[in-house]
Amino acid sequence: MFKYIALFLVLSLHLTVSAGDKLIPELEKFRPFIGKTYRGEFDSSTPDKRVIDVSRWERHLNGQAIRIEHSINNGEYGGETIIFYDKAKRKLRYFYFTTAGFYTEADVTFNGKTMISREKVTGNDNGVTEVKSKAWIQQDGSIKTQAHYLKNGEWVKGHGAVYQVAPDAEVIFQ
Repeated sequence: MFKYIALFLVLSLHLTVSAGDKLIPELEKFRPFIGKTYRGEFDSSTPDKRVIDVSRWERHLNGQAIRIEHSINNGEYGGETIIFYDKAKRKLRYFYFTTAGFYTEADVTFNGKTMISREKVTGNDNGVTEVKSKAWIQQDGSIKTQAHYLKNGEWVKGHGAVYQVAPDAEVIFQ
């Protein structure tokens, strides 16, 4: 009798864990990032002023979305992204909300292992109205990123970084 109860409990636990990992098919490309924390240093960092970004990727809303929280330099700046599949527009999209009080709305596409996004920026005080960015998955599992900003009507090179998995890193908000 106890052996059947134990088998039932093991099977129940397995089904619960499996259901907790489910993503809608449109979000499956993001699965390698789920449950991981990454740390990257911006290309623009200097020995006097390092710019360190930490991001945490999570399955969200029962697998209907992905949530990414990030913070720069222990909470000097940060934000939260919600990636979802827009059924009406038939595309991946996201919203990004920041501690600086602006937000973005973006469409996401993939070209192989390269994620490409184009964001419309609302409420930025520095004259940025759009962002184009790419993220490449590297052979070692790291993520390389590069952004360009439409600032005051002109495209300029933005931040870039290489992010490594960093399980002990923390996203911090002040």
